[in-house]
Amino acid sequence: MDRDSLELRSTITADGLLRLHLEPTRLPEPGPGQLLVRVEAAPVNPSDLGLMFGPADMDSLTVEGQALTARIPDRAMPAMRARIGQSLPVGNEGAGTVVAAGADLAHLVGRRVAMFGGAMYARLRLIAMHDCILLPEGAEAADGAALFVNPLTALGFVQTMRDEGHSAIVHAPAASNLGQMLVRICQDEGIGLVNIVRSPDQVALLRGLGATHVVDSSADSFADDLREAIADTGATLSFDAIGGGEMTSTVLNAMEAVAARSMTGYDRYGSAVLKQGYVYGGLDTGPTVLRRGFGFSWAVGGWLLFHFLQRTDPATVQAMRECVARQMTTTFASHYTARITLAQALDPAVVAAYTRKSTGEKYLITP
Repeated sequence: MDRDSLELRSTITADGLLRLHLEPTRLPEPGPGQLLVRVEAAPVNPSDLGLMFGPADMDSLTVEGQALTARIPDRAMPAMRARIGQSLPVGNEGAGTVVAAGADLAHLVGRRVAMFGGAMYARLRLIAMHDCILLPEGAEAADGAALFVNPLTALGFVQTMRDEGHSAIVHAPAASNLGQMLVRICQDEGIGLVNIVRSPDQVALLRGLGATHVVDSSADSFADDLREAIADTGATLSFDAIGGGEMTSTVLNAMEAVAARSMTGYDRYGSAVLKQGYVYGGLDTGPTVLRRGFGFSWAVGGWLLFHFLQRTDPATVQAMRECVARQMTTTFASHYTARITLAQALDPAVVAAYTRKSTGEKYLITP
């Protein structure tokens, strides 16, 4: 069995140069509980772009031999200190065909699996079976390539809502693949969901999926529309993938305005209703701005899938994974704008396309 692979790697040097390149590797034979998988599909998620390019100045992107390089601004280098000189493999999730296995898993050779755990932008991946989902017979690799990050994040939002005693959710921006999954989940489970989008076309997209509360941040009526949607749903929990700017602040202020309607008298500290905002992405890498008009009963924090999975009861996580596997072609289906090879992932024109982070555009690497 050929165990020679090629992996997409990202390295930052001490003098502030980011280098993205393909690195030959030779993988060991799979041991007990392990699979050797030929990677056939791996999505490009925003979290992958964060590792691939970090805070690099993309205007400085240059082809150097078989690699791409870009400069890291001096102000960003202190945050990169821990990864200087390390050749880091990229790609959080993917899917492919098992080509070899430990003796205890030999019956899985020839089957397709979905995988989670990094280093997926590669020809081969050695991985533990407990980091995989066995796909149904006949399933395509593309069907299973994105069964972890977005699906488990959407389910994690709902689980967080329940764990923290909220009853409805505000999500921004909501027209993404993940946002569409969340719409379907909340419909199925009768959960109030306020979807914040950025254009009339995105409003139409989510209404076409059956979403009830969709508000357009580009509309003059956005502030009023947001307050009324929050009033209708009772949402006191928000998840914001934008990160920079004022979206979380805007939502918390709208929640406070709605809560104030039920107050029987003036309180200089605002309502006693707890309003929780989570930032789970960085589509805008600028500062997160809070304009304090939401009283004193509030909290803002970061939400990361990996941390959520670590602190959640294993039985709950397993139930979430089983839910995703059952509904991989319905609730949790992903749709792709384009498919690219590992070599194409280093083409500057292709890089410009998949780093654009446009809503509705999702790229699939097919090594």
